[in-house]
Amino acid sequence: MPLRVTLLCATVLALGAGSVALAAAPAPALDYNFFKARVQPIFVKNREGHARCVVCHGGANNALHLAPLPANGDWSEEDTRNNFAAASGLVNRADPANSRLLIHPLAPEAGGDLFHSGGRQFASKDDPDWKALAQFAGVK
Repeated sequence: MPLRVTLLCATVLALGAGSVALAAAPAPALDYNFFKARVQPIFVKNREGHARCVVCHGGANNALHLAPLPANGDWSEEDTRNNFAAASGLVNRADPANSRLLIHPLAPEAGGDLFHSGGRQFASKDDPDWKALAQFAGVK
């Protein structure tokens, strides 16, 4: 009988440790180069009927705190790294599809937040720029 109890305890501990290891597995790192090439340009893009993201988020004290856009229209490498950090902070690594980076500028009819002072940058999840943000966040 003691051998059975010992084996049972060892099995339970092994299974428990395995599930803890799975739960603690880190999410893949966000891709800086993808951000720089595909995401950051979205922040300066003119979208019909909307202000560019950088107009409200450049140098502002809000969740997506982007570096102010220099007069020449090009962010420095340091600014880009800071923008990457700001955008990364709005990615829900445990549930990328529910990241603020994706939900906040999305129309409520498409599953977005009820309010975004900059208007609805994306009417649907079919928008190519929204899809680029989703890919950056890790949405499969």
